[in-house]
Amino acid sequence: MAGPLDGVRILDLTTVVMGPYATQILADFGADVIKVEPPEGDVMRHNAPMRSKGMGHIFMNANRNKRSVVLDLKKDGARDACLAIAKNADVLVYNIRPQAMARLRLSYEEVRSVNPRIIYVGGFGYSQRGPYAAKAAYDDLIQGAAGLPWLAREAGAETPRYVPAIVADRSVGLHIVNAVCAALYRREKSGVGQRVDVPMFESLLQSVLGEHMGGWTFEPRAGKPGYGRMLAKERRPYETSDGYVCALVYNDKQWRAFFDMIGRPELLADPKYATQEARSRDYEGAYALIAAEMKTRSTAQWLKAF
Repeated sequence: MAGPLDGVRILDLTTVVMGPYATQILADFGADVIKVEPPEGDVMRHNAPMRSKGMGHIFMNANRNKRSVVLDLKKDGARDACLAIAKNADVLVYNIRPQAMARLRLSYEEVRSVNPRIIYVGGFGYSQRGPYAAKAAYDDLIQGAAGLPWLAREAGAETPRYVPAIVADRSVGLHIVNAVCAALYRREKSGVGQRVDVPMFESLLQSVLGEHMGGWTFEPRAGKPGYGRMLAKERRPYETSDGYVCALVYNDKQWRAFFDMIGRPELLADPKYATQEARSRDYEGAYALIAAEMKTRSTAQWLKAF
């Protein structure tokens, strides 16, 4: 089945998760992705479990639909081969620091000299216009920089901890996909390629602060930072009499139905629960009420009731 990016060739110089995840999505869209690996292979090839040597589970889940080339880019002949691929590519994607690309003599200016229409996309730790430009980055470090471990503690974890998913790499990988598609569209209109930077910290930070700026969104400030619903201690699977249930009572209609379900319709007249705005000012209290009720029935009873 033809994809929207059929006919687009992408030179993939990425490793680990963020870049490979992005180029995999582009490959799923129909692009011809040529993945360049060093002789030892992408580091994620060697992460167990695996059935075959060099075919680790995460690598296999981030590199389908690609072709593969082995090049030691520190050698002149390999660099020349890479530039030969770049000459006929629409997009180059990398995820090391720009300084490292320059040391390999594969900077934007050098690649553009063989292909002026190239879209040269870098996914790396921090904006090159800020004070952290030269810092290296991994998913855990970017989660920390964006404040996710602090938020986990605020929400009830005993100590700060990372989200138990590769959330920075994968969410920023989606930003890379968006950037590539937008740049391709722009080139169709203008005929001009460009360099595109997709910094992990700034990309993840705007996602986090979209809700957690809270009262600091305003000048002067209108309250504390943080989104109360996300930080409520009972925002978690609710404990029942014999297990747990994931449930969300959210809008006015759903709260009315929930109060009817538990035989307490008079609660809708309580100023604390009557409106979305009122509940949003005390999510802790609202979710604590649900949590207490959930313990009174079994999981099966709740699933049937819901």
